[in-house]
Amino acid sequence: MTFGRDEPVFAIGIVARRIGVHQQTLRNYERWGLVVPMRSGGGTRYYSIRDIEKIEKIREWIDVLGINRAGVEVMTRLLKRIADLEQEVRDLKIRIVKERLGPERLTESVAESQDEETTSQS
Repeated sequence: MTFGRDEPVFAIGIVARRIGVHQQTLRNYERWGLVVPMRSGGGTRYYSIRDIEKIEKIREWIDVLGINRAGVEVMTRLLKRIADLEQEVRDLKIRIVKERLGPERLTESVAESQDEETTSQS
């Protein structure tokens, strides 16, 4: 059985052990709004792989860079804003292509644009 990166399947104890933090640390991150796991009907916290990666990044900011909670909150907001702006740029590119080339060439141009993004990120 394969799980997606966003599928909440890991209980708090497993995540705490994997990352090397106390469960209370993860509860604090949730209380502060840094990582919000999914909850079962009974209230059990379940984390996804994406949540775990986010927690690992937060731990890196704290342990390696010495950033405090306020700094982590700022970094989290900035990264979210960057992701939103990147999506907005992609949407605007699609809109420009639609207006310039017409709908029949849209699919071809979007595929080329995505290939260029993938190549530049490598």
